[in-house]
Amino acid sequence: MEIAELRSKAKELREILGLKGYIVGVKISPKRLEVNAKRLKGYRYCQALMQARKGEHVLLGKEEIGCAASADIFGFKELPEGFKTGEHSLKIGISKEPEVGAKIYGDVEKFSAGEVEDLYLFPLETAIMEPDVVIVEDQPEKLMWIMLAYVNAIKGERVELNTAVMRATCLDCTAIPYKRQKINLSFGCFGCRMATDIADDEALLGFPFKFFEEIADYVKHFSKNAIPSARDKKAYKALKAKEG
Repeated sequence: MEIAELRSKAKELREILGLKGYIVGVKISPKRLEVNAKRLKGYRYCQALMQARKGEHVLLGKEEIGCAASADIFGFKELPEGFKTGEHSLKIGISKEPEVGAKIYGDVEKFSAGEVEDLYLFPLETAIMEPDVVIVEDQPEKLMWIMLAYVNAIKGERVELNTAVMRATCLDCTAIPYKRQKINLSFGCFGCRMATDIADDEALLGFPFKFFEEIADYVKHFSKNAIPSARDKKAYKALKAKEG
């Protein structure tokens, strides 16, 4: 896709859905990138996503990432022992049994050591390259239309989602979509809700960039009838009128 077209479709998609922030593209690079972007130091991955959603172009690499859980996902550093034993989960209050706490951080779709060197996150509306993964954060109703567009793109097949309600942005919305080449939805997690400005009524989804054009085109199609009809709540209004 031409970059100008990518930017245009991203803007149109944001405006149709009424998204509060920008749609974010993530480039997963096996080497250090030299692009016009702010290199973040000590940021969590979810915080880098927050900055890109606000309009910034940011880089987060192996040496700069400030989150042990996401560093493990991208193969930057091994997961600390406390996470593996479940002690960390007990400490922060998300589990009562260490075995369960350990399981939450285990058996995941992560990158191997050396596979990733740099992460470049940017608003699609000002993209200078195609990303590998696209992430959208907003209210469920808005994400619903993107999911429906994806369902159309895969010819009506049902979507199976994967989450442990932990590592929402790095695993659920980046690594899983990239590795499995499928969309995935996350309700968020303890970490991102503690460390970013994600609202109580917002969730996130990530999907491989290869679906972006079809998703954008289907959402544009929905805007002609389905979206305005649903948002106008025609059937609900008819019911209320019937009730008196």
